Amino acid sequence: MTFAEFAATRLPRLLRYAVMLTGDRELAQDVVQEVLARAQVRWRKIASTISPDAYVRQMVLNEYLSWRRRWAVRAIHAVGERVVELSDSRGVSRDHADAIADTDDVWNRLATLPRKQRAVLVLRYYEQLDDDEIAELLGCARVTVRSNASKALKTLRLQQERHHLTVAGEV
Repeated sequence: MTFAEFAATRLPRLLRYAVMLTGDRELAQDVVQEVLARAQVRWRKIASTISPDAYVRQMVLNEYLSWRRRWAVRAIHAVGERVVELSDSRGVSRDHADAIADTDDVWNRLATLPRKQRAVLVLRYYEQLDDDEIAELLGCARVTVRSNASKALKTLRLQQERHHLTVAGEV
């Protein structure tokens, strides 16, 4: 497969993946563009791997997690309707207003998580990877993945409880 064929067929999936990681469609496009530019230069090496798709997704993850990048320390903003568009493209049918409200709520909560915790949740629940695969991608131990996931889910549950208390007028 040539690089042009790879980029043409994988671009939508890479963009969805990057949007889930970054929470921002424009930033996701920048990440994917940067990664594809680097991948094109090294395409012979990448194409010879067992899974060029996995290799490039790893590049996207690394770019997202990179502390050296200025965009990586910017605040993550909710993308609302843009993520609903992703859900719509996956065949999910819901009331549009409810979907936007739910999506905004999820993005607002995810945006509060540290980047590695957020990456673990995206890799686990969006990419459907198991803990061993996530550990390999992140270059850490399986127990670290489980710890990050546990902390992230605990934070999200606490936020949900606080939200319910606030809505009920108890806070």
